[in-house]
Amino acid sequence: MPFLSLTTWSLHRNLGPLRWTDWNEETGQQVTRIEDQPETLSLLELPFELAKQGFRALEVCHFHFPSTDQDYLLKFKNVLNKSGVNFHCLLVDYGDISNANHERRSSDIEYIKKWINIASTVGAKSVRVVAGEADASDQEALSRAKEALSLLVDYAASRNVRIVTENFKSLAATKENCRELLMAREREIGLTVDFGNFKREEKYEAIQSLMPYAESIHAKANYDNKGIIDEEEYRKSLAIVASSGYEGPITLVYDGPGDLWKGIERIKAVVKPYCN
Repeated sequence: MPFLSLTTWSLHRNLGPLRWTDWNEETGQQVTRIEDQPETLSLLELPFELAKQGFRALEVCHFHFPSTDQDYLLKFKNVLNKSGVNFHCLLVDYGDISNANHERRSSDIEYIKKWINIASTVGAKSVRVVAGEADASDQEALSRAKEALSLLVDYAASRNVRIVTENFKSLAATKENCRELLMAREREIGLTVDFGNFKREEKYEAIQSLMPYAESIHAKANYDNKGIIDEEEYRKSLAIVASSGYEGPITLVYDGPGDLWKGIERIKAVVKPYCN
């Protein structure tokens, strides 16, 4: 059966400052900006907290690392080992490997390589690479993304890290493009299936179509303005996962209003019966 996992995005208001990376079109360079957030729980404390709550895995957004110094990374690896929580995926949220600008694309690929190195040091199983921000109909952009993914697979393989992509952002917004991206290196690229990133009218069919390729599920629910889940809608997606025979992590994603831990508990209560 699947098992419970959590993404650090579900605690994004509690884990301290966010370090966003953007591309400055005027200078042709990457820039980093820091968004202040309170730290009520450190990344080093999180694995032990998750273990107490029955989570078996963790996915970490790259901007939640307060440091990428070697000492810090090895300390985090040690914490993970002691807690028994598996570092399933390092989520690199920046990078447009489909971009037609060669300098931008090359710079972003090098940036992703740095995070592959970090994933290798910390012991993450995989790195999630965003396919790109081009329109889903742009076949040339799709080809550029496939070429970049293939290059990154080779780079990551020697570092014992697997490359995965996700139905995230515009280029991978369709099930057809998701499958095409995986064909860049058949069976060597994994897929994260996110409940929240398909158009509503095609969501369930798309999830079902992609479940044979899924190595992670981002179980994102729909909420009202008080953070109350649409449980009926949520269970439709979970039922598709259950019927597929999937046995990997179901990673809880809460990005609604109110207390984040309470929001996580609400979605956990719905997801738990589907997990081991």
